[in-house]
Amino acid sequence: MTILQLKYAITIANSGSFREAATRLFVSQPALSTTIKELEAEIGIQLFERTNKGIRLTKNGEDFIIYAKKAVSQYKIIEERFIDKDKNKSHFSVSMQHYVFAVHAFASVVKEYHSQKYVYAVKETQTDKVLDDVRDLKSEVGIISYSQSNVKVLKKLLRDYGLKFVPLMIRETYVYVWKEHPLANRDELSLKELTEYPCVSFDQNSDNEFYLSEEALGDYDFDKLIKSSDRATSAELMTALNGYSIGTGNMIDSLALKEGIIAIKLKEEDPLTIGYIVKMNHKLSDIAEQYIQELLKYKEL
Repeated sequence: MTILQLKYAITIANSGSFREAATRLFVSQPALSTTIKELEAEIGIQLFERTNKGIRLTKNGEDFIIYAKKAVSQYKIIEERFIDKDKNKSHFSVSMQHYVFAVHAFASVVKEYHSQKYVYAVKETQTDKVLDDVRDLKSEVGIISYSQSNVKVLKKLLRDYGLKFVPLMIRETYVYVWKEHPLANRDELSLKELTEYPCVSFDQNSDNEFYLSEEALGDYDFDKLIKSSDRATSAELMTALNGYSIGTGNMIDSLALKEGIIAIKLKEEDPLTIGYIVKMNHKLSDIAEQYIQELLKYKEL
């Protein structure tokens, strides 16, 4: 089994047909078919089955592709760090929930190391993806939070994944609304008062969404709920529909403030503990160490 075979199988799965996959891979269709037959013979399972509409993965094929993607992803990390022709180019990646202070810390590190060649990445993503990225060392550092509704589940995952969580701050619960919202002049609001307005929540797009929400009150049964996976889209929806979202009130010089989103204290309490995660027994790079030093400037605990 080779990385090339795995890449071919993944491309076919994403394409839906051997013809389209061959075009994407710049190989002939017969050569591609032969490669997949050889792979299937080696692993002893059928990956694809033909239908009137093209091809589809078998049940075994679906399981195989999940592991193939992980293997190819890990190979890409090795390739970038050790096979890249430019050995002087540094690499660093951070995965995080949506916290502005973590982005500012990242920017400070980039400024510190701006004079050298580099490939840096900051990934704002779902909670389970942050955990996966740090466990698999796709990112050296992750930024996550937990509330009372998911603390037990999250701590179990941290143990299972071999990850260490370092708390930085605890944040009370706030409501974000557009400055022209009918209730924008209030110093404090309750969820009952917000019943007629839609709550705009970050879409984790995950099977673990209920347990790994990055927002407070993740287990609350909202009457009106709109899920969005984009910060700008969320702001637009809040403006157009007099919607609101729930957060920490920690919007340090953020885009939200510039767009006219304000934070109001919420009566219902579900404090979020925010911190960073690293993989246990992993020696961090100098850049990762510097990033943690920048994060610690925000430490309040």
